[in-house]
Amino acid sequence: MTDETNPDYSALDRPEVSMLLFHPRAEMPPGNKTKTGLDILIPVADGTHVGARFHIQGKQCVNILFFHGNGEIVADYDELGPLYNQLGINFLPVDYRGYGRSNGQPTVSNMLADSHIILAFVQEWLHKNQHEGPLIVMGRSLGSASALELSAAYLSDIQGLIIESGFAQAGPLLRLLGIDSEAIGLKAEHSFRNLDKIKYFSKPTLIIHAEFDHIIPFSDGQALFDASPAALKELVKIASANHNDIFFKGMHTYMQAILKLAQSL
Repeated sequence: MTDETNPDYSALDRPEVSMLLFHPRAEMPPGNKTKTGLDILIPVADGTHVGARFHIQGKQCVNILFFHGNGEIVADYDELGPLYNQLGINFLPVDYRGYGRSNGQPTVSNMLADSHIILAFVQEWLHKNQHEGPLIVMGRSLGSASALELSAAYLSDIQGLIIESGFAQAGPLLRLLGIDSEAIGLKAEHSFRNLDKIKYFSKPTLIIHAEFDHIIPFSDGQALFDASPAALKELVKIASANHNDIFFKGMHTYMQAILKLAQSL
């Protein structure tokens, strides 16, 4: 998207919007829980860092950079990381400012700007540690905005895209969260523009969405799939699932779809 000016997210950065859009929480000590993965702190600004936890299987494996939902932290994926590793995939979930072990305050502008810094850091980390596998960017729910932000800007650096429970248009989601787009002066061109951004990514793409998603309807997943120009793309509907139980209702289907995409690269 090199021909476009920098978007103005100031309407979405208002405190009354951020408090509804983001639900940060700190990572608690593991206690008796076995912690998996390698803890990483990624500097995103002076004195500000975001936490990540890299679940590494091998240097030749496919790498998935993962942006989670607005009420989650990387520690929530401690049990899922090994499942990705069992499929021969390095799983690299990252937080947002204020989440988990991160400091700072989350805003839409920070989240999207940080995604670029995070990608550069991850690429450099993989290179330094001699990881040679292809890179997939994946986003769940709110994280779909970060994933699509990167996929639209770095086609040559990203080999695959996965969007799970992603939103196509921000308006309906914001209304569900109690945010009146007109009242805050939000213009379409300064919103997330997920549906526009996916049109820039022509490499293998996977859309996963719950059949009965009660927050972001399945029609959003269908719209993203339809807008994707990728020659190799797939839309996977997780039957009988909603936004919050999609993985547990459809774990096998979900993971096999991801493995299929990884093996295609």
